[in-house]
Amino acid sequence: MEPQLVSVVLVTWNSAQYLRRCLEGLRQQSHGQVELIAVDNASSDDSAALVEPHARTLIRNGTNRGFSAAVNQGIAAARGAYVLLLNPDCYLEPQYIERLVAAMDGPDVGSATGMLMRAQGSNIEPIGGIDSCGIRMTRTGRHLDIQSAERRAQSAEAAVTSALCPLPSALWEVFGVSGAAAMFRMTFLRDVAVDGEIFDEDFFAYREDADLAWRGRLFGWRALCEPRAVAYHVRRVTPEARRSLPAEINMHSVKNRFLLRLKNEGLYLALRNAPFELARDLIVLLAALTVERSSLPAFGWLWRNRARVLAKRRIIQSRRKVSDRALAGWFR
Repeated sequence: MEPQLVSVVLVTWNSAQYLRRCLEGLRQQSHGQVELIAVDNASSDDSAALVEPHARTLIRNGTNRGFSAAVNQGIAAARGAYVLLLNPDCYLEPQYIERLVAAMDGPDVGSATGMLMRAQGSNIEPIGGIDSCGIRMTRTGRHLDIQSAERRAQSAEAAVTSALCPLPSALWEVFGVSGAAAMFRMTFLRDVAVDGEIFDEDFFAYREDADLAWRGRLFGWRALCEPRAVAYHVRRVTPEARRSLPAEINMHSVKNRFLLRLKNEGLYLALRNAPFELARDLIVLLAALTVERSSLPAFGWLWRNRARVLAKRRIIQSRRKVSDRALAGWFR
């Protein structure tokens, strides 16, 4: 493991329209030691051909193995002390990597994000507004991106009780980081692995970053936002766009809502959040029974795979270092 090397893991799946701009931002990084590891999930466009000349390693999957499995493949090939998970529809400003590496100087800081701004189009053009400066959790069982000063202030307030050491004034602590442009310490990734999986491949896609964040919190790791590190992200999957999304995406979203809590939530949080979570669960179930019947297979999947899910839960809960009471302030 090379101490200053940052291994960038880029997962592509029919991402060709964004890759020129994404790779341009990567080439311009001021941090001198960067390697690119690309994993292509059986794209039908030119994604693999476009990224191959720029990558130290290109892994071509014969089928779409899902985002989580592809990321795990990329991490396994990484040589750096840091891993930057980068979406193809992101453009990084030149000091993004350098500033995140500098921010992660605390031994218990496992992950960091910059300030992701909203963008649109294949050229990843800024359109104004914050896309994400971290993940926040709600008592209804949802995880959302922090997109306003008010939410940043709430995250900072929640961090006061959990912080193990003071932070520089430019940084604030967040529950976790969005996977669109997230920096991880390699030691963190190895520590949070369960049965050899860093990102849980049962998630396939969506909410896997929240799962990793929650697990990291349980194991005693912290996550930071460095707002001076700026990137731009074209976000295509949002709650407002749900009705226009492919049925498979919505099914995984429903499945992963419950999977996230089944693995990570302890009894104290489950009881504390129950009135809010159960009300939201009822809405999700009624929607699946009426207007979004294509999501009903999510509940069948959870039942068929309950033994494996509960086995993962036992491992996570047996290794936890932080109590639910200590984490409760993050769930608002």
